[in-house]
Amino acid sequence: MAHRTSFEVATRGRGTHDITRLVQDAIARAAVDIGHALVFVHHTSASVILCENADPSVRHDLEAFAARLVRDGDPLFTHDAEGDDDMPAHIRTILTASSITLPVAGGRADLGTWQGVYLWEHRTAPHRRRVSVTVLA
Repeated sequence: MAHRTSFEVATRGRGTHDITRLVQDAIARAAVDIGHALVFVHHTSASVILCENADPSVRHDLEAFAARLVRDGDPLFTHDAEGDDDMPAHIRTILTASSITLPVAGGRADLGTWQGVYLWEHRTAPHRRRVSVTVLA
């Protein structure tokens, strides 16, 4: 059995956006007790990550590390059709992931105590990002 649902996330620009509740709601609608959920973002400049959810400094530090690793406007990059953050956003997505798989138990994502699901926007401008959750029993 499979169930798929999608939702949109309005981002404020670069940074992480907690989508744990939206993912949990999508899993609950699937009415699957035990299985797996695939969470997928339909864009090449945003990621889905499983991250620490208790201390926001973790996500701040993650952003600082990514900014050091892949700099906006780096002269190495030729792809800049949409600005200095265009190619860095694609690289950040490739280095992280467009999807994650979560275990489902008791009709919910079986997350650890300090785990949350986040959409990581890699562009500096606000965007609307589509995320799909496919639950398999």
